[in-house]
Amino acid sequence: MAAVWTGCRTAQTAESGIVKGGIVEVRMNILSPSILAADFSRLGEQIREVEHAGARYLHIDVMDGMFVPDISFGMPVILSIRHCSDIFFDVHLMIQKPERYIKEFADCGANLINFHLEATDDVTGTIQKIRFLGKKVGITISPHTPAKALEPYLKLVDMVLVMTVKPGFGGQKLIPECLDKVREVRAMVMEKGLRTDIEVDGGIRLDNVGLALEAGANVIVAGSAVFQNKISENVRQFMEKLEQAEGNG
Repeated sequence: MAAVWTGCRTAQTAESGIVKGGIVEVRMNILSPSILAADFSRLGEQIREVEHAGARYLHIDVMDGMFVPDISFGMPVILSIRHCSDIFFDVHLMIQKPERYIKEFADCGANLINFHLEATDDVTGTIQKIRFLGKKVGITISPHTPAKALEPYLKLVDMVLVMTVKPGFGGQKLIPECLDKVREVRAMVMEKGLRTDIEVDGGIRLDNVGLALEAGANVIVAGSAVFQNKISENVRQFMEKLEQAEGNG
């Protein structure tokens, strides 16, 4: 199961965790900066900077020009940056038939492999391939896909990624209606007594990250809001908001 939960504390409600015998297991909020917004001429340096500033995950968007219109990068880039950092690689596959390349991405150093529900006809088989290789499993839905489509797979995955913009393009504004989908997923997870992490990706900035956390997300992807201007300071400000939300949980 997902390994990003803290210990336990007494609480009156289960809104931010799972109740067991009057004790709530509290979710840990995690920042996952997206390198799609980084300066690739200084990629290793900037990865080390976000890591040293306190980010625990690194979000790596792989786009094939087919499932989404844009093309980003693939295994060689991931393998090269694996050599410069031990940070948790949160690899998001925006590719058709991701089951074809699971082993290659695992071999490159991915810690978690996240694929789109809409990109494969064999969701369960793809999950099993990732699990067999000893990696954490994530499943993603795009804005047009209903949250209910995830329900058959919730017990099989460590993370659900709810896209809050149309996948494949950086710099978009968050679609507010997608936060309702986050609430739906969190409710299903709670109802089933699971520890599944919920990640949001798209248009997340300092001025709206609180809305995503309130909706039930606990893994936050941010690209330009982290990598523009003062990276360490941006990470620090995000971490403050994430930690504050934990304290209020």
